Amino acid sequence: MKLEFDLDEQQTKPASLLDYQRIAIAVGDGAPVAISKTAMSLMRYRGEDIIAVIDAANAGKSAQEVYRLGGTIPIVASLSDVPDTDAIFVGIAPAGGVLPQSIRSVIAQGVDKGIDIVSGLHQFLIDDSELVAAARLSGSRLIDVRRNQYKKTARGTGFREGCLRIHTVGHDCAVGKMVVTLELERELKQRGVDAQFLATGQTGIMVSGRGVPVDCVVSDFVNGAVEELVFQNEDHEILLIEGQGSATHPAFSAVTLGLLHGCAPQGLILCYEVGRTVTMDYPHVPLMPLEYLRHLYETIGSVRIPTKVIGIAMNSRYVTAEQAEAEKKLVEESMGLPVCDVYRDGPTKLADAVLKLKKELFA
Repeated sequence: MKLEFDLDEQQTKPASLLDYQRIAIAVGDGAPVAISKTAMSLMRYRGEDIIAVIDAANAGKSAQEVYRLGGTIPIVASLSDVPDTDAIFVGIAPAGGVLPQSIRSVIAQGVDKGIDIVSGLHQFLIDDSELVAAARLSGSRLIDVRRNQYKKTARGTGFREGCLRIHTVGHDCAVGKMVVTLELERELKQRGVDAQFLATGQTGIMVSGRGVPVDCVVSDFVNGAVEELVFQNEDHEILLIEGQGSATHPAFSAVTLGLLHGCAPQGLILCYEVGRTVTMDYPHVPLMPLEYLRHLYETIGSVRIPTKVIGIAMNSRYVTAEQAEAEKKLVEESMGLPVCDVYRDGPTKLADAVLKLKKELFA
């Protein structure tokens, strides 16, 4: 699926965001790790393409020191410290998607140098008249990953027989649905399986090079945009569709439901974070029990095609290894499903569950 991200019709589009192989990530000055998930995912999954992180507050350190990943990728004070950059990627995902001034300053310098800018924020670069004017002079491309022109409703017709669709769903936002999906893809490909990750959020698109930014699609067209993404990739043996939000989230449930019905998965992986009891940024909204969510997702997902939860992805980042192991055993016993933390355990159990479902459906 091609992204609508060119400055204007006269400028040449890159074939894919994967064409950029000397990327500088701009995160502002000392951006909290909690909102730097785009930067962290880029370093985790496109580490060979990242040459530096621009962050004056942490200049002189390595990515490993600040983010606990990224190895020796250097953190530098300014764009002038980064040689031969072919793109600047905005590496934060703050609430509201507003571009901080510290990052805009780096972007403005990059535009003046003719460097392409890639942003996944809700505040579009293309709406900044000063940046647009400078980009027209320098040839820089302003690429808003969330900018799109999806205007088709879903058809509700069947997908290719033999195409297994697995979708990650969650008890809340920011519990690791994208990471689980990407780790599953990596594991299945290592086993020789034709698996394909389908991105539905800005970070996943920046990592994989394509996808649908579902949280910025007009509500009537979310199902259709996701359905079309699946149609364009249904030649693969297994599709792994990244989840967004939660069906019980007071703000984002519409996106979650449209995504679920658009991709019509046969299998679901339920993602949750150990110890989280209330909805992120909504402390007055308690999270639902896993068994309740399992029933809910299976019920609303099966409106289009029969679906079931086949595994549980546990995010245990804030507990000890011993606590994580105890939690895993407890949930496995209570839910009767394989449970693992893809960071601590790897995705083996979930990959086994995917292949088991494939055998059940298409043997």
